[in-house]
Amino acid sequence: MKQAPTDPAIIQGLVERIAEELSPMVSSGAPIAFVAIRKGGEILAGRLVELLEERTNIRVPLGVLDITLYRDDITRRRIYEVKATDIPFDVSSQDIVLVDDVIQTGRSARAAIDHIMDLGRPRRIYLVVLFDRGGRELPIQPDITGMKVDLPEDRTIKIEVDDRGAISGLIMGGVK
Repeated sequence: MKQAPTDPAIIQGLVERIAEELSPMVSSGAPIAFVAIRKGGEILAGRLVELLEERTNIRVPLGVLDITLYRDDITRRRIYEVKATDIPFDVSSQDIVLVDDVIQTGRSARAAIDHIMDLGRPRRIYLVVLFDRGGRELPIQPDITGMKVDLPEDRTIKIEVDDRGAISGLIMGGVK
């Protein structure tokens, strides 16, 4: 495992590599759509869809999930904000590429899968993440990973878009 990068150039390289791995799926002609987990997954999925559309000249549908009400720790949270889920297509009988910025325990991915299944019956769900921290509590593994990272338990990594539109990483301490 490696230290989590925060440099936009390194992160852009990871995003481009992920897009390269996804290109054959998009070009195959199979029905495919991307679903992002708010908020970091939304940033990553938006960039991946842009790259894939440029490379393949195929329009790639993109939707966004808010998994707040599907989380298994919602009763432990004192404050939470529910945002809209926006899936402007039918998930049924499609390959869904579920995108998140970071995976650790697998619980966010499980919540997102539950939410997707409430919307329909996809043909298959692929999980794509930028950073894999390890530490699974559920048997959920990403199909495509940008990088496995080593980060102390008391740290989190988030991605954001800087003033120039580049994706950068932000490592924060004491926040889970």
